[in-house]
Amino acid sequence: MLAPLLLLWPMSIAITYLVAKSIANQPFDHALEDSVTMLAQQVHAVNGAVIKRLPGTARDMLRADDVDNVYYQVLGPGGVYVDGDRDLPPPQEEDYFRAGTVHFRNDTMHGTQVRVAYSYVKLDHEDPDDTHQALVQVAETLEKRAKLANEIIKGVILPQFIILPIVLALVWFALARGLSPLAQLQERIRARNPDDLSPIEARQVPEEISPLVNSLNDMLGRLSQSIAMQKRFIADAAHQMKTPLAGMRTQSELALRQTDHDEVHRSLEQLAKSSEAATRLVNQLLALARTENQPQAGVAFAPLDLGELARHVVQDWVPASFTNRIDLGLEPPPEPVQIAGDATMLREMLSNLIDNALRYTPAGGSVTVRVHATAEHAFLEVEDTGPGIAPAERERVFERFYRILGSNVEGSGLGLAIVREVAQQHGAEVDIYANPRSQSAKLPGSLFRLTFPLLPPPAPATMDETIYYG
Repeated sequence: MLAPLLLLWPMSIAITYLVAKSIANQPFDHALEDSVTMLAQQVHAVNGAVIKRLPGTARDMLRADDVDNVYYQVLGPGGVYVDGDRDLPPPQEEDYFRAGTVHFRNDTMHGTQVRVAYSYVKLDHEDPDDTHQALVQVAETLEKRAKLANEIIKGVILPQFIILPIVLALVWFALARGLSPLAQLQERIRARNPDDLSPIEARQVPEEISPLVNSLNDMLGRLSQSIAMQKRFIADAAHQMKTPLAGMRTQSELALRQTDHDEVHRSLEQLAKSSEAATRLVNQLLALARTENQPQAGVAFAPLDLGELARHVVQDWVPASFTNRIDLGLEPPPEPVQIAGDATMLREMLSNLIDNALRYTPAGGSVTVRVHATAEHAFLEVEDTGPGIAPAERERVFERFYRILGSNVEGSGLGLAIVREVAQQHGAEVDIYANPRSQSAKLPGSLFRLTFPLLPPPAPATMDETIYYG
C-alpha cells in the first residue's frame, strides 16, 4: 500500500495546483470585469467620432497596482486607435461582434503572459447588425494570481507533509496487527510434524482467510483419507500375499522331505497352484494401481468398437471355459457400438468380469457376454448362472479384498474393485442384478451391467471425401 500512496501524493499536488489556479483567477477576473465596465461607460460617439471622458485620476486609479502591470485600450470601429496602450493585441476575429458582455482571454504583452478582459460598446443603438461599435479592453500580468495560487498550495501541501507520515504509520501498524494472526498460523503450520494431517484451528485466523483455511482442512481431510486407504491397501495386500507365499514355502519344504514320487508330484501341484494364485494377485494389484493412476476426464481415450473389443476378450477366455465345462457365449450388437475409452483398461475390466463369472458358475452352467445400445448409451453385460449376489452384498463386493462368506471360491478379491475403478475412469455406471433368464431357484445367477456414454455416429462422407477405385 506504500507504493500507491506515494504515487497518489504528487498526483494530488498537481490536481490541487490546477484547482488553486482556478480559484485564484476568480477574484481578479471580477476586478478586471469592473475595470472594463467602468471604462466602457466613458466611451461615446459624437458626430460619428468615438470620444472618451476618462479623467486623469480615473486613469491613474486604473493603472494603480504595486504588483502587476495594468494595460488598457480603446479602439473605434474598424480598429481605429482611440486611447490607451497601442501594443495590446486585439481579440481574434471569431471573437468580434460580441457586444454587451465582458469576455476573458489569455494573451501575451511584451513577452509576458497577461489576462485580458474586453467588451464591445454599441455606439449606434439603431444599427441592427452591431457593426458600429468600439472595443474596450483591460489587461494585467499574472503575478498576484500566481502568488495567491502558491499560497493556496502551501496551505494544502504543508498539512499533507504532516498527515502522510501519520497515514503511513497507521497503515503499517494496521497491516502488521491485522496480519499477525496469519503469521502465527504460518508458524503453527511450520511447527507441525510431517505426518500431522489434523484440521487447522479456524477460530484463531482472520475472518478474511477463513474460507482458505476451511479449504485447506477439506484438502487435509481428503489427503488423510487417501493415505489411510493406501495404508489399508498395502496392509491388505501384504496379508493376502502371505497366504500363497506361505503355501509355496510349505509345499516346497514338504516336497524336499518326500521320497515317494507320487507325494512329490502332489506337493509340486500344490506349489504350482500357490504360485498361480500369487501371480494372479500380483497382476491384479499392478492392474489396480495402473488403473488408479490413469489420467482423468478421458485425456488419453480414443473411439473404439465395444462389440469388437468384447469379441476378442471372449475368445481369450474360451479355453478356460472348456476347462471348467462352462458354456461361454457372446451376443454381439447388430451394428458397431462406438464409445470413447482406453482399450487396455476395458480389456482388463471385461476379463475380470468374465473370470469372476467363470469362477462362481458351476460346471454345466453358462456365461454370456452381451453388447447392445440405445440412442444415447452403450451397454456391456456379463450374465452367469451361478449362486448370485444378495442385494445386501452388491455394493460391498466392489471393495478391495472383500469376499462373500461361504463362497468357497479361490480369488484375491480385487477383480470387481478393478471393474469399478475402470468404469469410473470412463464415466460408466456399474449395476448388479439377478439373472432374469435363470431357471433355478438355487442358482439365481448374476447380471453385471455397465452403462457407457455412446459416441455419436460419424458424419457421412461428402463428395470431396469419397475415394474412388478404378
